[in-house]
Parts: sequence; structure tokens; C-alpha cells
Amino acid sequence: MAEFIFHGKTPDEIRAMDIKELMKIVPSRERRKLKRGFTPMEKKLLLKLKEVKDKNALVRTRQRDMMVLPEMIGYKIGIYTGKEYLAVEIKPEMLGHRLGEFALTRKKVKHSSPGFGATRSSKFVPLK
Repeated sequence: MAEFIFHGKTPDEIRAMDIKELMKIVPSRERRKLKRGFTPMEKKLLLKLKEVKDKNALVRTRQRDMMVLPEMIGYKIGIYTGKEYLAVEIKPEMLGHRLGEFALTRKKVKHSSPGFGATRSSKFVPLK
């Protein structure tokens, strides 16, 4: 299996970078996010991740618009979908994306037969 490379850099090289260097290799939308700085809740999430001793411990968050940073790699983050927290393990391939991209808020619609009272023809379906 080939080692992951992000814009010509290995994950170890990316972890050693500071924010200014990281801004040069991420796409423009993420660069703007880094330039503006983090919100207080995003800073709180980063502090929680630094305090966690075990990388397998689930850190829950509602910050779906938080960008995946190099220091997040390897952690398990519970991302809120509006109903529940979906556990996602952060991998190097996720760098530069938003957390919300990995926890979908909508489920696939499953259609079945029409329910009781749905149509005129369903009026004559026995209820047994």
C-alpha cells in the first residue's frame, strides 16, 4: 500500500508545519478559513483533542464546519448529524476537508408499498 502524500508532503511533514505553511498547500476556501482564525468553539475542540490521552476515545462535537487539521489525524471524533453523534476516525486523506462532509445529515429514502389511506385503491386493502 502506497504512503499517502498531500500536495507533495507526507503526513509527518505536514504535522511539523505551522499554520502559515499549511495555508500555502490547502485550497482557497480552507486558506480563507485559516486566515480568519478559529471560532471559540473550534478552539475548544482543538483543546479537547490535546487533552485526550487515548486516541481511541471519542471526542464529541457539533462543529461540522471545522477543517480537518494535521493534529487531528488518528483521533476518533463524534460529529453531530442533527440527531446523533456519528463516530469518524480521522485519516490523512481527510486533510483540508470539513468534518461535516464525513457525517451525512440525511438518510437514503426507502420507499415501500403505500400506507393506509395513501390512495383510493389502498382503501380496499385488508388490515390483517
